[in-house]
Amino acid sequence: MAIDSEGGRCVSADIAAGISPAAALFHSLADETRLRIVQRLARGEARVVDLTTQLGLAQSTVSKHLACLRDCGLIDYRAEGRQSFYSLTRPELMDLLASAEQLLAAAGHAVTLRPGPVEVAQEPVS
Repeated sequence: MAIDSEGGRCVSADIAAGISPAAALFHSLADETRLRIVQRLARGEARVVDLTTQLGLAQSTVSKHLACLRDCGLIDYRAEGRQSFYSLTRPELMDLLASAEQLLAAAGHAVTLRPGPVEVAQEPVS
């Protein structure tokens, strides 16, 4: 369940090779790009083109990481015409990221892993 450094593809052979499913899950989240994709999808579904623009990454890179996250069962997509819209499949993932934020903060390494509330610009009152 990690990107194969030689082939650049996602492999689920980790479990077949004796790595526990839990280790494979955390390994899939250990990559910063995949974590950024998860963070973005936590705000709602997105197309590959949306992710490439928002994350500043190549389409091939985003697609490889999306394939890995799909292989892990963390995301899925729905087709609409010729477009695919990706979304999280497991809302519990946000609970896991919240717990990780708390653990890191307690260890003196505060980070934000979950997206914050979306700010809505308000019109000035005249």
